[in-house]
Amino acid sequence: MSVLFEHFSDSWRRHAPARHSGRVVVGVSGGLDSVVLLQLLIRLSKMARLELIVAHANHQLRDVADADAQFVESLANQFGLRFIADCLPVREEMTRTRESVEMTARRLRHGFLARVALENDTNLIALAHHADDQAELFFLRLLRGAGGEGLGGMKPASPSPADPRLTLIRPLLGFTKAELAEYAEVERLEFRDDASNQDRGILRNRIRHELLPLLTSEYSPGIHEHVRRTGELVADEADFAQMAADRWLKARRRAAFARLHAAVQRAAIRRQLWELGHTGEFELVERLRLETAAVTAPTGARISRDEAGRLDLVPPPALTSFSTASQDVVLMGKRGQADFDGVCLLWRIEPVSRKQNQLGEQPSEERLDSIQVGRRLRLRHWQPGDRFQPLGLSQPSKLQNLFVNRKIPADRRRLLLVAEAENGELCWVEGLPPGESFKLTPATKQMLVLSWRRTSDG
Repeated sequence: MSVLFEHFSDSWRRHAPARHSGRVVVGVSGGLDSVVLLQLLIRLSKMARLELIVAHANHQLRDVADADAQFVESLANQFGLRFIADCLPVREEMTRTRESVEMTARRLRHGFLARVALENDTNLIALAHHADDQAELFFLRLLRGAGGEGLGGMKPASPSPADPRLTLIRPLLGFTKAELAEYAEVERLEFRDDASNQDRGILRNRIRHELLPLLTSEYSPGIHEHVRRTGELVADEADFAQMAADRWLKARRRAAFARLHAAVQRAAIRRQLWELGHTGEFELVERLRLETAAVTAPTGARISRDEAGRLDLVPPPALTSFSTASQDVVLMGKRGQADFDGVCLLWRIEPVSRKQNQLGEQPSEERLDSIQVGRRLRLRHWQPGDRFQPLGLSQPSKLQNLFVNRKIPADRRRLLLVAEAENGELCWVEGLPPGESFKLTPATKQMLVLSWRRTSDG
């Protein structure tokens, strides 16, 4: 175990910022990883004169969340460390933004840690991510589709997504979960188990409990090291392409966009998409890279690229009348597809797993109670007088008012799709949370999963 501590100390020295106050905010959930991190930092603090602040984010998603917070507080008190906690409104926020529960929790958690750091005059936040987390993230992003930036995974030190002035340090990235568990056993450390980590309904957990053990036992015992090396290689190459793209974007005299390497073209387009407030999905980036005609993003916004490589938003055409077109979709079988007015809608019916997330894993995915929806959907556009009760609202409201509250531009509202359930009630409106009457409940046996993408730039 002294070897593990030596490697940990070496990782800290190599990756901690050269200038910091000596005060460190330590994110502690109460689980194995964060408890080991805290114990190692306590040992290190005696040598490096670190002042540790224990920060705990209570996501309020589990029945034992308050007990977890009490455990971490007692742990901090045991070592005479300052303890700061906050209850994060994850459920309320995910209803508002339509992000997945994981993305919402991550964003709020980073915001909380950043506030703690700034309020305590430090720029350093320590997190307990380890080699298994890195491998899970690699395959999670690979399965969902990612470029070099995504496959590169987490870095030992990186700017906080909540505030780039702050540094996140991950000194456990070089250690596997098994090594941390062995350390905890030898040191007789107590920690809390998170039962949600066993839920196979979550893709990350299936990767953890099914895919990685299979790859380790049947294909490559050194999979974690291979993933680490591959991630490091693709991250460095992606960084190089992004640096070249940034230099090109800032240059007064630019080389012709068409003469740039394809990797630099993609990086330049992604950078401009981010600045325009859009994510850089592969299909969108490729169409903008290869075409100069206007392209429709998943959000419905239209974006064009000129010959010089500059991106710009294209104002949508003004609509002077409501479209009365509609299309019925019969939900027979387990899955199907419908194409309506430039939108490809994919649907599937599947059983609901325990603790199934209400919202989809992507912004363009929706999950509804299949029985409540019925056996038919009617696709159409917004009509005057339409009323809808999105998730969390106590009663239906005019769609006009909901669009105004969501700040959806007037010239986009009539392009958005809505879906009527078999009983004629609106169950889904593109860009809004799912219908309250059609949400997943403990009694839900089957869910209807809708996903959509725009195929026409209309």
